[in-house]
Amino acid sequence: HDIRKSIARVLTVINASQRTELRKYYKGKKYLPLDLRPKRTRAIRRRLTKHENTIISEKQKKRQMHFPQRKYAVK
Repeated sequence: HDIRKSIARVLTVINASQRTELRKYYKGKKYLPLDLRPKRTRAIRRRLTKHENTIISEKQKKRQMHFPQRKYAVK
């Protein structure tokens, strides 16, 4: 019982340290292994990134430029 627990404890430490080393290795890389990516929820993972969300198409830019939000002064 105690031996099994101590083996598990050692393996846990080894696995954790391996993961931290892998995170360091993949830090600046373009792709991350699937098991090191943030899990979150399926919906959040599929959501557009902040950058993708803020991009405005050329047509929309022109439309906003030519037809800006109207300003009304109320007396």
